[in-house]
Amino acid sequence: MASSTDLVSSLSSGENRATKLDAAEVRALVKAAGLSISDSAIEEWRVLLGSFEDCAQLILQEDHCLPIPDPDRYLRTNIQIPENTEKGGWATRCSVKSTAPTSALLAGRTVAVKDNIAVAGVRCTNGLPPVNGEWIPTYDATIVTRVLDAGGIVTGKAACENACMEPISNTSYTGVVHNPFADGYTCGGSSSGSGRLVAIGAADMALGADQGGSIRIPAAFCGIVGLKPTWGLVPYTGILGLQSVIDHTGPMTTTVRDNARLLEAISGPDGIDDRQPFFMAPESLRFSSALDEFLAAGATKPQDQLLKGFKIGILKEGFTGKQMDAHVAKACRSAISDLKEMGAEIVEVSVPNHEQICVIWMCALPLRAGREGLLGDTTGRKQLELIDRGAVAAPAMGPSQKALLSQEFFDALGPGAQNLYLRYLYVNDKYGASLHAKCMNLLNKATQAYDAALGSVDVLVMPTVPMPALPFLGGPNSTTGRSQAGPLESLSYPLGVLSNTAQFNSTGHPALSLPVGFVPAPDNADVKLPAGLQIVGKRFEDLTCYKVAGAWEESKDWKTLVFAE
Repeated sequence: MASSTDLVSSLSSGENRATKLDAAEVRALVKAAGLSISDSAIEEWRVLLGSFEDCAQLILQEDHCLPIPDPDRYLRTNIQIPENTEKGGWATRCSVKSTAPTSALLAGRTVAVKDNIAVAGVRCTNGLPPVNGEWIPTYDATIVTRVLDAGGIVTGKAACENACMEPISNTSYTGVVHNPFADGYTCGGSSSGSGRLVAIGAADMALGADQGGSIRIPAAFCGIVGLKPTWGLVPYTGILGLQSVIDHTGPMTTTVRDNARLLEAISGPDGIDDRQPFFMAPESLRFSSALDEFLAAGATKPQDQLLKGFKIGILKEGFTGKQMDAHVAKACRSAISDLKEMGAEIVEVSVPNHEQICVIWMCALPLRAGREGLLGDTTGRKQLELIDRGAVAAPAMGPSQKALLSQEFFDALGPGAQNLYLRYLYVNDKYGASLHAKCMNLLNKATQAYDAALGSVDVLVMPTVPMPALPFLGGPNSTTGRSQAGPLESLSYPLGVLSNTAQFNSTGHPALSLPVGFVPAPDNADVKLPAGLQIVGKRFEDLTCYKVAGAWEESKDWKTLVFAE
């Protein structure tokens, strides 16, 4: 085959040393595009396209340039599929640690990693069965490397719901995940295993991912702290996503202090992920130490001075949805009253189209999430391409070489992901790019609306989820937690779960779920389940969310608070 120098020189001199394509192949290509080219021009296009083919072959011989970790520095042992999954929490167990950590920020802390995040040498299921074989990455996601460099120990992969597309925890290939406070009830999703494992103490911390609420919903249902950081604050490199404009990854912990500690370890640009700014001032990433300093100063103040100077906005529409549970609303309003007693000024603010913005998020999802999340088409992005994963999740090719899912792959999807794929086909055929483009402009307007609401306050507050954890569709006494319900019932059942979370995936504002007490289960008053308050901040002011949440957590023990009347 010709070298790149030969190819350039042959074209510039008018010589034809490049591969000639067959004329019929060129004519077929042109015809399929609805074009017409003269026979004399076909001959010249054979030369030009042939030279391009040689260039492509040169590129295909190059190394993939994947960031393979040093096996001596990052030790990996005890990789196994566990018999004891902690009621569905674990997908895979392992022990991964650094022999030369660069800091002690997470020294000795055990960390569970959501099963859509790459850990070298450990299977990554994304909640799906291995239709074309298991994906075992050869590299670590950036955030995994950062956890190891900070002294953390990765002890396993936490269960992930099917294709990251389910807000309830009975769809993962690795098994049903039970709520830590009541078997037969959901943990939320899609970071279901991360929520359960942290809540029961099986891991000190966990890494989750969030496209519509997938960190915050499990945090609320499991009674832990979960932060969806500002979009672009934490690199998504090496993580399976749905759509780049809504993909977030972040920390899940039992306390606000630990959450800030984990965020500090994983945040900042990695020079690969195109979601991120090229530079962030190191002092702006001192979440743990800055929070510790704030809370230490507060310890010397009277209770009614802890949040003096903070102005907190109650988002009116965050409490008015059709699925709003009265006990969850009461728990959240009680926590807000506590914030007022700590010196914060409390005002009501309104974003009238808050509910509609969730609908815009839904309509924006199919086109790009179908291509990126299901078909693996991330062209046009500047990022690490997960090429090895594509080898086991490659789509079938339909008419005119259109990428489609195989029947076997489609059947392996849960109802949420099947719904996404069928919507993708529908939108692609009926609207093309026009609907997605309209949604993007509307979401820019939505971002401005929340920015305006935050212009007069430091944070917005509302329930994370308007109801407590739901029983599985098969009923809380179901032996498997699974249901034979059809797609309509399955998708309608958790309606409203994302009604306060998905908006902020589209706008990129930081949003933290804080446990604020127990409430009765929706089907059984004797079962008590956690409720979460969502605290939303200005973009790149995640620390402010931590300060408000940390002040409340230092003053209250949420597990002693029950709102049952």
